Amino acid sequence: MAKNTFSSAGPSQRQLRVGELLRRSLAETLARGDIHDPDLAHVSVTVGEVRATPDLRMAIVHVSPLGGINADVVIAALNRNKHELRRAINKSITLKYSPDLKFVYDQTFDQMDETRRLLNQDSVKQDLTDDEG
Repeated sequence: MAKNTFSSAGPSQRQLRVGELLRRSLAETLARGDIHDPDLAHVSVTVGEVRATPDLRMAIVHVSPLGGINADVVIAALNRNKHELRRAINKSITLKYSPDLKFVYDQTFDQMDETRRLLNQDSVKQDLTDDEG
């Protein structure tokens, strides 16, 4: 039976703290351009969130390139260079174990755009004005 890596109660304070440390370290590393990969050259990458497993051995990194352009290429390049990124993290923060990194596309901005689009529909605006009066 497979063990669920994330508890249903949500992440612990320790997971959140380590996730934020990892997010900041990765964002700084990517902003400095320390990773030499042609697919990452001249690409601005936003690190939106890092979710660490309860044992802190794995971290899922939610990223999106500026404008969402070539997201699949950028994420593949980040996953290809995850060992170099782990080394950079080890230099900037001290953890007992360096977590394995898995990069995925951050859909938060797409979800916000979709919500904004839905709220701007005439039928929704009509419902909102009817509820106020």
